[in-house]
Amino acid sequence: MLRFADPDITGLLQSGDPHPVEWVNISGRSAIFLICEHAGRAVPSALGDLGIDPEEMDRHIAYDVGAEGLARGLSERLDAPLILQRYSRLVIDCNRPYESDGCVVRQSDGTVVPANAEVAEIDRRRRFKEIHRPLHAAIAAALDDRQAGGGPLFLVTVHSFTPVMRATGARRDFELGLLYNRDARLAERLADLFARANPHVTVKLNEPYVVDDLSDYTIPVHGERRGIPHVLIETRNDLITDDRGQREWADRLAASLRLAAQSLEGSV
Repeated sequence: MLRFADPDITGLLQSGDPHPVEWVNISGRSAIFLICEHAGRAVPSALGDLGIDPEEMDRHIAYDVGAEGLARGLSERLDAPLILQRYSRLVIDCNRPYESDGCVVRQSDGTVVPANAEVAEIDRRRRFKEIHRPLHAAIAAALDDRQAGGGPLFLVTVHSFTPVMRATGARRDFELGLLYNRDARLAERLADLFARANPHVTVKLNEPYVVDDLSDYTIPVHGERRGIPHVLIETRNDLITDDRGQREWADRLAASLRLAAQSLEGSV
Protein backbone atom coordinates (compact mmCIF):
# COMPACT_ATOMS: atom_id res chain seq x y z
CA MET A 1 0.00 0.00 0.00
CA LEU A 2 1.23 3.47 -0.86
CA ARG A 3 2.83 5.37 2.05
CA PHE A 4 3.07 9.14 2.15
CA ALA A 5 5.77 11.25 3.77
CA ASP A 6 2.96 13.28 5.40
CA PRO A 7 0.97 10.56 7.20
CA ASP A 8 -1.02 13.03 9.32
CA ILE A 9 -2.68 14.79 6.40
CA THR A 10 -6.44 14.96 7.03
CA GLY A 11 -9.28 17.42 6.66
CA LEU A 12 -11.64 16.06 3.99
CA LEU A 13 -14.32 14.10 5.86
CA GLN A 14 -16.36 16.09 8.34
CA SER A 15 -18.95 15.39 11.00
CA GLY A 16 -21.99 13.96 9.25
CA ASP A 17 -20.04 12.44 6.36
CA PRO A 18 -20.42 8.64 6.31
CA HIS A 19 -17.53 6.36 7.15
CA PRO A 20 -16.22 4.90 3.88
CA VAL A 21 -16.51 1.29 5.06
CA GLU A 22 -19.68 -0.67 5.83
CA TRP A 23 -19.55 -4.24 7.09
CA VAL A 24 -22.32 -6.71 6.30
CA ASN A 25 -22.52 -10.13 7.99
CA ILE A 26 -19.05 -9.76 9.49
CA SER A 27 -19.21 -13.20 11.12
CA GLY A 28 -20.43 -14.99 7.99
CA ARG A 29 -19.17 -18.57 7.85
CA SER A 30 -18.70 -18.95 4.10
CA ALA A 31 -15.23 -19.40 2.62
CA ILE A 32 -16.27 -16.71 0.11
CA PHE A 33 -15.35 -13.12 1.07
CA LEU A 34 -17.26 -10.39 -0.79
CA ILE A 35 -16.24 -6.83 -1.61
CA CYS A 36 -18.16 -4.07 -3.39
CA GLU A 37 -15.82 -1.13 -3.98
CA HIS A 38 -18.28 0.96 -6.01
CA ALA A 39 -21.40 0.43 -3.91
CA GLY A 40 -22.01 4.02 -2.84
CA ARG A 41 -22.34 7.46 -4.32
CA ALA A 42 -21.79 9.64 -1.28
CA VAL A 43 -19.78 12.84 -1.70
CA PRO A 44 -17.94 14.49 1.20
CA SER A 45 -19.78 17.67 2.21
CA ALA A 46 -16.58 19.65 1.61
CA LEU A 47 -16.76 18.78 -2.10
CA GLY A 48 -20.34 19.92 -2.64
CA ASP A 49 -21.85 18.50 -5.82
CA LEU A 50 -18.48 18.04 -7.59
CA GLY A 51 -19.69 20.63 -10.10
CA ILE A 52 -21.89 18.17 -12.00
CA ASP A 53 -25.65 17.94 -12.54
CA PRO A 54 -27.54 15.80 -9.98
CA GLU A 55 -28.68 13.29 -12.61
CA GLU A 56 -25.08 12.37 -13.29
CA MET A 57 -24.97 10.76 -9.85
CA ASP A 58 -27.58 8.24 -11.05
CA ARG A 59 -25.32 7.05 -13.88
CA HIS A 60 -22.74 4.31 -13.92
CA ILE A 61 -20.00 6.92 -13.81
CA ALA A 62 -20.83 7.65 -10.15
CA TYR A 63 -21.24 4.10 -8.83
CA ASP A 64 -21.90 0.54 -9.95
CA VAL A 65 -25.64 0.56 -10.48
CA GLY A 66 -27.31 -2.37 -8.71
CA ALA A 67 -24.06 -3.81 -7.38
CA GLU A 68 -24.79 -3.09 -3.73
CA GLY A 69 -28.13 -4.87 -3.80
CA LEU A 70 -26.60 -7.80 -5.65
CA ALA A 71 -23.70 -8.00 -3.18
CA ARG A 72 -26.05 -7.92 -0.21
CA GLY A 73 -28.11 -10.68 -1.78
CA LEU A 74 -25.03 -12.82 -2.30
CA SER A 75 -23.94 -12.22 1.29
CA GLU A 76 -27.32 -13.37 2.58
CA ARG A 77 -27.54 -16.44 0.36
CA LEU A 78 -23.97 -17.59 0.93
CA ASP A 79 -23.66 -16.50 4.58
CA ALA A 80 -20.60 -14.60 3.38
CA PRO A 81 -18.97 -11.52 4.93
CA LEU A 82 -19.20 -8.41 2.77
CA ILE A 83 -17.40 -5.06 2.81
CA LEU A 84 -19.12 -2.15 1.03
CA GLN A 85 -17.53 1.20 0.12
CA ARG A 86 -19.82 4.20 0.53
CA TYR A 87 -18.29 7.01 -1.58
CA SER A 88 -18.78 7.74 -5.26
CA ARG A 89 -15.95 6.76 -7.54
CA LEU A 90 -16.11 10.31 -8.89
CA VAL A 91 -14.59 11.33 -5.54
CA ILE A 92 -11.97 8.59 -5.63
CA ASP A 93 -11.99 5.18 -7.28
CA CYS A 94 -11.21 2.65 -4.58
CA ASN A 95 -10.35 0.01 -7.16
CA ARG A 96 -7.48 2.04 -8.64
CA PRO A 97 -3.93 2.54 -7.34
CA TYR A 98 -2.97 6.07 -6.32
CA GLU A 99 -0.68 6.44 -9.33
CA SER A 100 -3.47 5.67 -11.81
CA ASP A 101 -5.11 8.52 -13.72
CA GLY A 102 -8.37 6.74 -13.01
CA CYS A 103 -7.98 7.09 -9.25
CA VAL A 104 -9.40 10.63 -9.42
CA VAL A 105 -11.03 11.04 -12.82
CA ARG A 106 -11.26 14.35 -14.62
CA GLN A 107 -13.77 13.00 -17.14
CA SER A 108 -15.89 9.84 -17.21
CA ASP A 109 -17.91 8.60 -20.20
CA GLY A 110 -18.27 12.08 -21.62
CA THR A 111 -18.93 13.89 -18.34
CA VAL A 112 -16.36 16.41 -17.11
CA VAL A 113 -15.97 16.52 -13.31
CA PRO A 114 -15.02 20.13 -12.48
CA ALA A 115 -14.02 19.35 -8.89
CA ASN A 116 -11.38 16.98 -10.23
CA ALA A 117 -10.10 19.04 -13.14
CA GLU A 118 -7.48 20.96 -11.16
CA VAL A 119 -7.41 18.91 -7.96
CA ALA A 120 -4.31 19.77 -5.93
CA GLU A 121 -1.95 16.97 -4.97
CA ILE A 122 -2.62 17.52 -1.28
CA ASP A 123 -6.38 17.16 -1.88
CA ARG A 124 -5.84 14.02 -3.92
CA ARG A 125 -3.86 12.61 -1.03
CA ARG A 126 -6.61 13.51 1.42
CA ARG A 127 -9.16 11.57 -0.63
CA PHE A 128 -6.83 8.59 -0.82
CA LYS A 129 -5.99 8.60 2.87
CA GLU A 130 -9.49 9.18 4.23
CA ILE A 131 -11.53 6.99 1.84
CA HIS A 132 -9.37 4.59 -0.18
CA ARG A 133 -6.95 3.59 2.57
CA PRO A 134 -9.55 2.77 5.29
CA LEU A 135 -11.38 0.48 2.87
CA HIS A 136 -8.31 -1.53 2.01
CA ALA A 137 -7.05 -1.56 5.58
CA ALA A 138 -10.36 -3.13 6.60
CA ILE A 139 -10.14 -5.69 3.82
CA ALA A 140 -6.53 -6.56 4.70
CA ALA A 141 -7.31 -6.98 8.41
CA ALA A 142 -10.32 -9.18 7.67
CA LEU A 143 -8.37 -11.37 5.27
CA ASP A 144 -5.50 -11.63 7.78
CA ASP A 145 -7.97 -12.97 10.35
CA ARG A 146 -9.51 -15.39 7.90
CA GLN A 147 -6.16 -16.75 6.76
CA ALA A 148 -4.91 -17.06 10.33
CA GLY A 149 -7.90 -19.26 11.06
CA GLY A 150 -6.97 -21.65 8.28
CA GLY A 151 -9.28 -23.22 5.78
CA PRO A 152 -10.10 -22.29 2.20
CA LEU A 153 -10.72 -18.68 1.24
CA PHE A 154 -12.08 -17.12 -1.96
CA LEU A 155 -12.20 -13.43 -2.84
CA VAL A 156 -15.13 -12.14 -4.91
CA THR A 157 -15.60 -8.49 -5.90
CA VAL A 158 -19.01 -7.39 -7.15
CA HIS A 159 -19.37 -4.81 -9.94
CA SER A 160 -21.75 -3.85 -12.75
CA PHE A 161 -21.31 -2.41 -16.23
CA THR A 162 -23.43 -0.21 -18.45
CA PRO A 163 -24.88 -1.77 -21.63
CA VAL A 164 -24.07 1.35 -23.69
CA MET A 165 -21.23 3.85 -23.35
CA ARG A 166 -22.62 7.35 -23.88
CA ALA A 167 -19.38 8.87 -25.17
CA THR A 168 -18.59 6.25 -27.80
CA GLY A 169 -21.87 4.44 -28.40
CA ALA A 170 -20.13 1.12 -27.70
CA ARG A 171 -22.62 -1.62 -26.84
CA ARG A 172 -22.08 -4.61 -24.57
CA ASP A 173 -24.42 -7.37 -25.76
CA PHE A 174 -23.74 -9.92 -23.03
CA GLU A 175 -24.97 -10.30 -19.48
CA LEU A 176 -22.06 -11.40 -17.32
CA GLY A 177 -18.31 -10.82 -17.31
CA LEU A 178 -15.86 -12.68 -15.07
CA LEU A 179 -12.46 -11.02 -14.74
CA TYR A 180 -9.01 -12.09 -13.58
CA ASN A 181 -5.36 -11.52 -14.45
CA ARG A 182 -2.73 -14.06 -13.40
CA ASP A 183 -4.98 -16.55 -11.60
CA ALA A 184 -7.87 -17.94 -13.62
CA ARG A 185 -8.93 -20.70 -11.21
CA LEU A 186 -12.13 -19.30 -9.76
CA ALA A 187 -13.18 -17.25 -12.81
CA GLU A 188 -12.94 -20.18 -15.22
CA ARG A 189 -14.65 -22.62 -12.83
CA LEU A 190 -17.45 -20.15 -12.16
CA ALA A 191 -17.89 -19.41 -15.87
CA ASP A 192 -18.27 -23.11 -16.64
CA LEU A 193 -20.72 -23.83 -13.85
CA PHE A 194 -22.79 -20.69 -14.41
CA ALA A 195 -23.06 -21.35 -18.16
CA ARG A 196 -24.26 -24.89 -17.55
CA ALA A 197 -26.94 -23.73 -15.13
CA ASN A 198 -27.94 -20.71 -17.24
CA PRO A 199 -27.58 -21.74 -20.90
CA HIS A 200 -29.43 -18.69 -22.21
CA VAL A 201 -27.07 -16.23 -20.53
CA THR A 202 -23.90 -15.10 -22.30
CA VAL A 203 -20.85 -15.26 -20.02
CA LYS A 204 -17.50 -13.79 -21.09
CA LEU A 205 -14.08 -13.93 -19.49
CA ASN A 206 -12.20 -10.64 -19.12
CA GLU A 207 -15.00 -8.58 -20.65
CA PRO A 208 -15.93 -5.73 -20.70
CA TYR A 209 -12.64 -4.97 -18.93
CA VAL A 210 -9.43 -6.70 -17.96
CA VAL A 211 -7.69 -6.77 -14.58
CA ASP A 212 -4.12 -5.49 -14.36
CA ASP A 213 -1.77 -3.81 -11.90
CA LEU A 214 -2.28 -0.33 -13.37
CA SER A 215 -6.07 -0.18 -13.60
CA ASP A 216 -7.07 -2.35 -10.62
CA TYR A 217 -6.28 -2.51 -6.92
CA THR A 218 -8.37 -5.07 -5.03
CA ILE A 219 -7.57 -8.18 -7.05
CA PRO A 220 -3.82 -7.53 -7.43
CA VAL A 221 -3.31 -6.48 -3.80
CA HIS A 222 -5.69 -8.70 -1.85
CA GLY A 223 -6.11 -11.63 -4.21
CA GLU A 224 -2.93 -12.20 -6.19
CA ARG A 225 -0.42 -11.17 -3.53
CA ARG A 226 -2.03 -13.51 -1.01
CA GLY A 227 -2.53 -16.35 -3.47
CA ILE A 228 -6.28 -16.39 -2.79
CA PRO A 229 -8.45 -17.64 -5.67
CA HIS A 230 -10.53 -14.70 -6.82
CA VAL A 231 -12.89 -13.30 -9.41
CA LEU A 232 -14.23 -9.85 -10.31
CA ILE A 233 -17.89 -10.19 -11.26
CA GLU A 234 -19.37 -7.71 -13.75
CA THR A 235 -23.16 -7.94 -14.24
CA ARG A 236 -24.85 -5.78 -16.87
CA ASN A 237 -26.55 -3.09 -14.84
CA ASP A 238 -29.88 -2.93 -16.66
CA LEU A 239 -30.51 -6.45 -15.32
CA ILE A 240 -30.07 -5.46 -11.66
CA THR A 241 -31.56 -1.98 -11.37
CA ASP A 242 -34.44 -3.12 -9.16
CA ASP A 243 -35.00 -5.52 -6.28
CA ARG A 244 -36.42 -8.22 -8.51
CA GLY A 245 -33.39 -8.26 -10.79
CA GLN A 246 -30.99 -8.18 -7.88
CA ARG A 247 -32.74 -11.12 -6.23
CA GLU A 248 -32.78 -13.12 -9.47
CA TRP A 249 -29.08 -12.57 -10.15
CA ALA A 250 -28.12 -13.16 -6.54
CA ASP A 251 -29.88 -16.54 -6.74
CA ARG A 252 -28.11 -17.44 -9.98
CA LEU A 253 -24.66 -16.31 -8.94
CA ALA A 254 -24.83 -17.68 -5.40
CA ALA A 255 -25.64 -21.19 -6.59
CA SER A 256 -22.75 -21.26 -9.06
CA LEU A 257 -20.32 -19.50 -6.71
CA ARG A 258 -21.01 -22.05 -3.99
CA LEU A 259 -20.35 -24.94 -6.35
CA ALA A 260 -17.24 -23.31 -7.81
CA ALA A 261 -15.74 -22.73 -4.37
CA GLN A 262 -16.57 -26.23 -3.21
CA SER A 263 -14.96 -27.75 -6.28
CA LEU A 264 -11.73 -25.81 -5.64
CA GLU A 265 -11.52 -26.25 -1.87
CA GLY A 266 -9.23 -29.27 -2.07
CA SER A 267 -6.68 -27.35 -4.17
CA VAL A 268 -6.25 -24.26 -1.96
